[in-house]
Amino acid sequence: MDLKEVMSKHSFAVLGDTVNKEKYAYKIKEGLKEKGYTVYAVGKEIQSLNDIDGDIDIVDLCIHPAKGLKLLQECQKSYQCIVIQPGASDEVLISYLQQHNIPYLDGCLLVGLKLYA
Repeated sequence: MDLKEVMSKHSFAVLGDTVNKEKYAYKIKEGLKEKGYTVYAVGKEIQSLNDIDGDIDIVDLCIHPAKGLKLLQECQKSYQCIVIQPGASDEVLISYLQQHNIPYLDGCLLVGLKLYA
């Protein structure tokens, strides 16, 4: 899945500090909401992906890799793809995604919002 296809989806779970206006997770959450996407904020507002009531199309990792990995390992909900923001990846996370055949994209949703939303 490429960034254009990611931005054609409807519901996003943004993992990270979505309450601090200085953090990218907050900026991504607000940018998605402004463009009419359904957004679930996980980490500070919702504790787990499993606590989301609706469907998730895209999981956006804007969080420390170890914390993101823990949330993904606990997740029992389905989703189509993970977007890994710059700085939210490490070898352990990538290895987990590859071992479990989880589709992922290294990218930035702020770029996606500017280009495709």
